[in-house]
Amino acid sequence: MNKAIRALALCLGLLAATASAQQQPGASAPGPQGANIFEVTRDDQAARQQVQPLNNAPVWRAVNSGEAHYTTLPANEGGVLIQQGGEAWRELRNGPITQGGGWALVGVFVLIAAFYLLRGQIKLSEAPTGRMVERFSVVERAVHWTNAACFVTLAITGLVLLFGKHVLLPLFGPVPFSWIATLSKTSHNFVGPMFAATTIAMFLMFVKDNIPKAYDMQWFAKAGGLFTKGAHVPSHRFNAGEKLMFWGGVVLLGIVVSATGFILDFPNFGQTRSLMQDAWWIHVGAALLFIAMIAGHIYIGTLGMEGALDAMKTGYVDETWAKEHHEYWYDDIKAGRIPATRSQPAEVPASAIVQPRQG
Repeated sequence: MNKAIRALALCLGLLAATASAQQQPGASAPGPQGANIFEVTRDDQAARQQVQPLNNAPVWRAVNSGEAHYTTLPANEGGVLIQQGGEAWRELRNGPITQGGGWALVGVFVLIAAFYLLRGQIKLSEAPTGRMVERFSVVERAVHWTNAACFVTLAITGLVLLFGKHVLLPLFGPVPFSWIATLSKTSHNFVGPMFAATTIAMFLMFVKDNIPKAYDMQWFAKAGGLFTKGAHVPSHRFNAGEKLMFWGGVVLLGIVVSATGFILDFPNFGQTRSLMQDAWWIHVGAALLFIAMIAGHIYIGTLGMEGALDAMKTGYVDETWAKEHHEYWYDDIKAGRIPATRSQPAEVPASAIVQPRQG
């Protein structure tokens, strides 16, 4: 091992000595010497023009100016060889955006884990009755799960593209990571338009029941009873937290990530490089915020609340669950203003029936 280290040090020393000798004034090597082309003095430009035409400081200063020059390429901005904003974009992407966004997501998952450890699962106060009401139809669940599958795919592949070379590349090496990155990029580009389409379907399907009401302020004031065991804050079919997710997540962030995603996904419509760089900032920022919101949504819909997942699995919830979590909606069902079963035929699947708890 020591011999190998010494040999490596000797080689590096010889390379350094060779480079130093080549940079000495007395060196007679032909052609321009190694130097930053932008820092070369004007004195040697005539000689450089003779040895390497167009490879001189004035030419490269002009190329680096960001101004458009003549080109035979019909592409937009084809005459701009070097776009100065590209380096600023790369530094921000690999620096504040990646590091800040990564730690922000870690913080969100830590908070969710801490909430689960301190609060635990939100249980029903009373035993299930075994009488079921329909919360989501087959079509509503199909649209939701399709949209959810698209979102999860985009989230995973997007995180690979953003953090992969910092996290996965050191673990798997260049070749396996190149496969993962290529698969992620291709999946992200093709699943994105499907996510946009199902988001529109989600909006049309659920907007009627997500109109804000005055009693939603009471839900916010009491944080939906999430921090108080046994507290039940009445709401209709969707509570204020779900409405916030709908308007802030599905609608606002859904539009932002979809619109900027189309700009990045289809660069053949005349977008400039600066426009695509700006679209990328907005896309990544909105996507990270969207992922954080959906992480909380997934937690409440699975581990966080007893019976919540059944609504999206079978479409039905027990009357006790409906009364404790969506009392105004339950009251309208009992009063006959809303049918307990909207699907046809009106038949509750056996898998949806919950047996009452004993004792």
